[in-house]
Amino acid sequence: MTYDRAALVAHARDTIARGSQSFAAASKLFEPATRERAQLLYTWCRACDDIADGQELGHGMSPVQDASAKLSLMRTRTSQALAGEPTGDAAFDSLGVVAAETGLPAHYAHDLIDGFALDAQEWRPRSEDDLMRYCYHVAGAVGCMMAVVMGVDPDDADTLDRACDLGLAFQLANIARDIGEDDAAGRCYLPTEWLAEVDIPPGEHMKPPYRPRLAMLARRLADRAEQYEASARTGAAALPFRSAWAVLAAAGIYGDIAREVAKRGPHAWDRRVATGKSDKLAWVVTAAWQAARRDSLPAVTREGLWTRVR
Repeated sequence: MTYDRAALVAHARDTIARGSQSFAAASKLFEPATRERAQLLYTWCRACDDIADGQELGHGMSPVQDASAKLSLMRTRTSQALAGEPTGDAAFDSLGVVAAETGLPAHYAHDLIDGFALDAQEWRPRSEDDLMRYCYHVAGAVGCMMAVVMGVDPDDADTLDRACDLGLAFQLANIARDIGEDDAAGRCYLPTEWLAEVDIPPGEHMKPPYRPRLAMLARRLADRAEQYEASARTGAAALPFRSAWAVLAAAGIYGDIAREVAKRGPHAWDRRVATGKSDKLAWVVTAAWQAARRDSLPAVTREGLWTRVR
């Protein structure tokens, strides 16, 4: 296996700076080795997401031509990278470095790609359980991979469940925030059972008469996100200080997205919800205090929460 690791790290650092200001801010809190591995992993995740959604660095979603062929290429290059074979693609080679250095279980990477395959099939969730399975594939699996990057034993199922919960919280927040953008792209991640429960006809949820009811469902998403965020905070107690600091900061920053969506009610999609620089800084400071006292973090039970298949 031959990689120019320094070049891959430089590419990853540039990718994260342009692709996610929130993740870039949180990753700076890791100690150097973990930070580099987190950035390398992010680069692969970002590349796969862009391929699946026909976008660049998370922006400009467009219809994807030959989706099945692109998914096949994604799977092939991912398998090569996990096997330690250079692919010639910096994003996939970055995954290869992370896998070699951490013993990353291959199934998490393939679980993520399975989530992209659901979108390619224009899949829609019928029930809340369907929604949570989707959230696992596109975000919970990433939480598990990040935990391994942070040094969590791949066999530590309890801590990995908490890491998965953080990914679930992030995705639920994203879904609540992006309901309008997803609708414009022909997607809807609100379970059809939820829509029927509040009498919103299929495909009509963004129309003005249904905004108050849609706001109720967005609040439900935010409430679910808060439950998984609380569980993830409990899991941070098992991490080293710098990793716990980054996790707790990210939890607060993304948690604020869900809380702001709920607060805005029917006006949540008039303009995109975002966390300001001052709010991010406030969470960085708060998270440092929480991480220093992580042994005393509330022990929140996972009872009643959705759990990944182990």
